[in-house]
Amino acid sequence: MQLRSDAVKQGVARAPHRSLLKADGITDEELERPLVAVINSRNDIIPGHNNLDKIAEAVKAGVYMAGGVPFEISTIGVCDGIAMNHEGMHYSLVSRETIADSVEIALNGHQFDAVVCIPNCDKIVPGMLMGALRVNIPTVFVSGGPMLAGKQPGGCGPTTDLNTLFDGAAAVANGTMTEAELKYYEDTACPTCGSCSGMFTANSMNCLCEALGIALPGNGTIPAVYSERIRLAKRAGMKVMELLEQGVRARDIVNAAAVHNAMECDMAFGGSTNTVLHLTAIAAEAGCPITLDDWDAASARTPHLVKLQPSGPRPLSDLYEVGGVPAVMHELGELGLLDRSALTCMGTMEEYLTATPAPDGEVCRTKENAFSPVGALRVLHGNVAPDGAIVKKSAVDPAMMKHTGPARCFDSEEEACAAINAGQIKPGDVVVIRYEGPKGGPGMREMLTPTSSIVGMGLSKSVALITDGRFSGATKGPAVGHVSPEAAAGGPIALVRDGDELTVDIEGGAIELHVSDEELAARRAAWTAPAPKHHHGVLAKYARLVSSADKGAILQ
Repeated sequence: MQLRSDAVKQGVARAPHRSLLKADGITDEELERPLVAVINSRNDIIPGHNNLDKIAEAVKAGVYMAGGVPFEISTIGVCDGIAMNHEGMHYSLVSRETIADSVEIALNGHQFDAVVCIPNCDKIVPGMLMGALRVNIPTVFVSGGPMLAGKQPGGCGPTTDLNTLFDGAAAVANGTMTEAELKYYEDTACPTCGSCSGMFTANSMNCLCEALGIALPGNGTIPAVYSERIRLAKRAGMKVMELLEQGVRARDIVNAAAVHNAMECDMAFGGSTNTVLHLTAIAAEAGCPITLDDWDAASARTPHLVKLQPSGPRPLSDLYEVGGVPAVMHELGELGLLDRSALTCMGTMEEYLTATPAPDGEVCRTKENAFSPVGALRVLHGNVAPDGAIVKKSAVDPAMMKHTGPARCFDSEEEACAAINAGQIKPGDVVVIRYEGPKGGPGMREMLTPTSSIVGMGLSKSVALITDGRFSGATKGPAVGHVSPEAAAGGPIALVRDGDELTVDIEGGAIELHVSDEELAARRAAWTAPAPKHHHGVLAKYARLVSSADKGAILQ
């Protein structure tokens, strides 16, 4: 087999290269084998990543058992929960591009033959996949797995998770929860290592890796603390060697058919709105770009089959117990919604589907008793968002599917949070948070704190929120994000004024500002673009290069 790594191993001219590899402890016999990168995002601060040393050791064992030589390489990660609602959140989405660049650099700089990527949380998953697609060598993903959910006092009632704390902090401010009660949740809601226990962004993306075919079954749902996760990691190491022998590369798997299937699965299991941002960026790297119109079409044809936190009361582990993502894919296959031309790391889509379990009918439903005949995410258009916006419809109370009210405008997340917590937002209002988009933020901060504050203040059934920023996968309620074009780019959201009447029609897919075209034209003529917030460093570079949210916020 002709190997990429021969460029650093073969011939007299490569004696210096071999000497450096031997300094790593590599033998002549190992130099005859394929060299496999194990890209690990392990660190001490992210709870979803501090167990990845064990995953990496298992992956390397699998690679070695299958005849390869593994080399572990590190990349960065940001915990969105820890970065939330302060300066750190500006860097979260930015890290996705840095991770992608680092993967591309490491793989091409050393001419690896194949790669196993070990992400777990939020931006790390799409960042690694974007980098791997650029290099296009045999690739398998294996995550660190989700954490187990917390429990209520006495073990009764719905499980708890990180979102319980964000909602609880606002409830304390509102006087509906005591600090002692909040302290109990602080100590118990995140009880193990792993990605946060609901269908938030990290778990959504790890499940979508299965739907894309780039990860083995169980990648998205096997709990982090189960030994089954270690066995999965060993199989991932062996699987990448099998793909190498077969000549199957990353773009052979992640292509237009795979992206279609991932969108279908996302709509069925109700993933984070961030998946729209990330899968759009992944599709661009794979050479099969998608638009919000494609997402809208997927939503219209796909039933909502799984309702996990924050859309429902169940933790992600409940989906694991009934078969995980394969059960969802089984039902989508039965409904004819999957592109069966797709190739997965398990073989053809036809081969994959023959091994999937049928839905249990409750955690994972069928079309006949689906939570909704249409998908869990909804694309909105209108004169506030000509290029589109996104909302997690499945996490919205039925009473708020259509809401009209006066705008309350804020030019930063901090301003909005201060007003919400001070009791200045009233039932019926539409909170508008702008200049928080990819360029304007910069970095398109997540808005979990203001949405949780709205919930904690008892306003989630009477107040809507729109923003050119984005939301955590834990966000619930009528929260419309990714409004495009963003305010900093001159989007119409910059022209909204306090008291303007706004309609958010989730069922109808519309978001409208009830102001005349003539008045909007006059406001636009008077509008001036704000000065950049940063003039050096990564945020300044990002603001200059980033595209709009509807394009995936990729760098151009």
